[in-house]
This record gives sequence, structure tokens and C-alpha cells, in this order.
Amino acid sequence: MGNYIDGFVIPIPKNKLKTYQAIAKKAGKIWMKYGALEYFECVGDDLKVKDLTPFPQLAKVKGGETVLFSWILYKSKAHRDKVNAKVMKDPAIQKMMKEPMPFDCKRMAYGGFKTLVKY
Repeated sequence: MGNYIDGFVIPIPKNKLKTYQAIAKKAGKIWMKYGALEYFECVGDDLKVKDLTPFPQLAKVKGGETVLFSWILYKSKAHRDKVNAKVMKDPAIQKMMKEPMPFDCKRMAYGGFKTLVKY
């Protein structure tokens, strides 16, 4: 059985990256505390590609925005479910969920992924 990954693509205003980074640092510590194997929050850098669909196009990025590509690694889907259940009960996450996010949550793409190939 391979690992399991929760993946995210988020369009975000560039002027809100510092705010997002602060939130992500707190969230990452919480996910790791409850057993996530790895936690990544990455901001677009080399996004001008030819003959493929670039992430900004996929995420329908608007002027003044960039795109985040993020993922959390777990042992399995069952492990992900256990970790996320604990995370969602954490008081710090509960507090964060009540605060406005520095991006439009309705434009965030999310999915759970089974590992197909791993080295």
C-alpha cells in the first residue's frame, strides 16, 4: 500500500502571501503534530510553460495573483482520515477557520490522491 496525499491548488493575491505564509506555518505544525508525514506549501515560480496548461491558467489566476501548490503526505487514506479528524478538533485550527482567509476559498481546488508510483 502506498502513501496518500491531500493536494491543493490555490490562486492567491500576491500581496497576501505573507499573511498566508503565517497561517500555513501554524497549520503545518498542527498537521505534523497529529501525524502527517510531510507538509508542503509552495508558491509559483517557473510558471511560463509552452505547449502545456500552466498552473495560473488552470487556477484561473487574475491580475495581481499567483498560485500555490500544496500537499500533505500521509501513510494511507485511513491515516489521513485519523490525522484530519484530530486536526479539525484542534483549538488553533478551530480559531483559524473562523478568521477570514487571504484567498477566495471557493476558488481553491482540493483532492485526495492514492500513490501510483513512488521511488
